[in-house]
Amino acid sequence: MAAPGRPFSFTAGLRALPTGIWALGFGSMLMDISSELIHSLLPLFMVGVLGTSLVTVGIVEGVAEATAAFAKVFSGALSDYLGRRKRLMVFGYALAAFSKPLFPLATSVDWVFAARFADRVGKGIRGAPRDALVADIVPPRLRGAAYGLRQALDSLGAVIGPLLALLFMFWFANDIAAVMWVAVIPAFLTVALLLRYVREPARVGAEEGARPPLRLGDVRRLGGAYWWVVGIGAVFTLARFSEAFLILRVEDVGVPLGLVPLALVVMNLFYALCAYPAGQAADRLDARRLLLLSLLLLILADLLLAGAGSPWLAFAGAALWGLHMAFSQGLLAKLVADSAPLALRGTAFGFFNLLSGLALLAASVIAGTLWQQFGAAATFLAGAAFAVLAALGLLAWRAPQQAER
Repeated sequence: MAAPGRPFSFTAGLRALPTGIWALGFGSMLMDISSELIHSLLPLFMVGVLGTSLVTVGIVEGVAEATAAFAKVFSGALSDYLGRRKRLMVFGYALAAFSKPLFPLATSVDWVFAARFADRVGKGIRGAPRDALVADIVPPRLRGAAYGLRQALDSLGAVIGPLLALLFMFWFANDIAAVMWVAVIPAFLTVALLLRYVREPARVGAEEGARPPLRLGDVRRLGGAYWWVVGIGAVFTLARFSEAFLILRVEDVGVPLGLVPLALVVMNLFYALCAYPAGQAADRLDARRLLLLSLLLLILADLLLAGAGSPWLAFAGAALWGLHMAFSQGLLAKLVADSAPLALRGTAFGFFNLLSGLALLAASVIAGTLWQQFGAAATFLAGAAFAVLAALGLLAWRAPQQAER
């Protein structure tokens, strides 16, 4: 619900956020610049330079993403057990940073697989401790703004990375390996930034020498409110499926191949511009209404993409897709933090990310099957139907009670 007596101020909210939140946000941005710069070129590098088959590309990507999803569960639980999140988070970022030089040095698909595996394991290790650390650092009244800012800067990195790839491909005369070396710089800057500016509370878990063993039974302590958030998040993911289908749809309506990546640029630009205002609104307004607004944006995006007969309509759908992400992702992270006990906050983010990842896998399989059997329109109409299902779930959802602060 809205907080009475506090006037809304965009800039005051930014100034109120601790230095550590800004460091986490800019760290996410720098690493995303590095990762997206490489990932926007990696399929071309694997197929055009190394002679890899498209099937192998799919296997590499699938194994890497699945590994990241499972790593998030264990890293989140481990951060709860250790009572420290920063070291684990920085280790994840460092592992990703050290993987970056392996991409331009690769002479075979085995090298690429090793680099991609290390990169995604690093992402999995850092994800849940980082998200839990945001809630540890910031006061509860600013959680939405904090998650929104981090998401905004992360998405800005996803815009800058591919644009830098285009710029340096021109600068280095389409030498993909040379362009990939550029990505090493922001990756290591991320590690330095986090080491210098992120400070965590003295203790976020059990007292020294009195740590309980890691037990699967601890999951029962997360409670019904938390699992409602997880369920809503999973259904949101089912409604959205993979962004690969957004790219395919843009190409399908006649966008030239060289301009197809602009779909992700448009999506991430709108995501970046609106994630912080949406996060700040999440600290003041009813969560259910904001989630319903995000679903409405997704339904409109799906309907535009289903019926798109021109590139402009497809890009409009991509913009609405980004707005949906802005109004849902930071808010869902805030709801996880609000509904999970402090001692299990890392574990809570780990399971949330794992189940959302599995939902994304299922959604992408469904979307691909529908596209192959019935065409592109059926895929996006099914996405709209899942969004309606998520809205029905929200009607039965009760806002979680605040857990331990």
